[in-house]
Amino acid sequence: MQQIIYFFQKFKYFLFFLLLQIIAFYVTVNNLSYHKTKFVNSTSVVTGFFFEKSSNLSEYLNLRVENKSLAEENTRLKNLLSIQFLDTLHREYSIIDSVKYFQKYSYTSAKIIKNEYSKSFNFLLIDKGLKDSVNTDMGVVNSKGVIGITDACSKNYTRVKSILSYNNKINARLKNTNFFGSLTWNGKNYNTIQLEDIPRQAPLHVGDTIETDGKSAIFPEGIPIGKIINVNRNSTGNSIIDIKLFNDMSDLSYVYIVKNLHKLEIQSLEN
Repeated sequence: MQQIIYFFQKFKYFLFFLLLQIIAFYVTVNNLSYHKTKFVNSTSVVTGFFFEKSSNLSEYLNLRVENKSLAEENTRLKNLLSIQFLDTLHREYSIIDSVKYFQKYSYTSAKIIKNEYSKSFNFLLIDKGLKDSVNTDMGVVNSKGVIGITDACSKNYTRVKSILSYNNKINARLKNTNFFGSLTWNGKNYNTIQLEDIPRQAPLHVGDTIETDGKSAIFPEGIPIGKIINVNRNSTGNSIIDIKLFNDMSDLSYVYIVKNLHKLEIQSLEN
């Protein structure tokens, strides 16, 4: 208390001067419209700056929640689009079916919690499992293209065999054609894979798009994979094509698990 009294005694003239300045400023701003306008504009700029920074910080901190929400919304729209598209085909071609909607695929969103891309056999771990109706041999994709195939499931998690694996054979075709081959990976570049066993008569050009062909019960037809960056023809005339993936496999976050609703029926006929 003594220190406070001493402070006011020591700086009483300065504090009195400061008080007069504040009063003068207040009277000026409130009685002169020009000064009042300038003051309001200045404070708006300052407060606007701080509110903008605060808003940006809040948005950044909420990115995880927003990303999850967007992934769930995209999943809902994918499923809805699949139903509506197929229903439109049924009406257009007058296909009579006792089931109103003939949906073939459903989608479940998931978050990648572990990602490998530099080994010979690479795996990802996602946060959906058996309780979410996820099983083995389901396709995993994102908005840019193919990621891999589910390999093992527990109650809450699933291991995904990445497209970057030596023994990962995925059917793929040259877009807008019926020429197809098998995807493999030589283990060198995590953003480049190879397409083998494609017929020699296939019209291959750098820049052409490679996509899934839909001939397996895992991936729908037309899921993008990447673009041709190099074509090597061996002595037998067959081609080994280098494909630059649309995905950056080192930078993945949310994915969609693709469930073929007719898979068991197809497999029972094949067996």
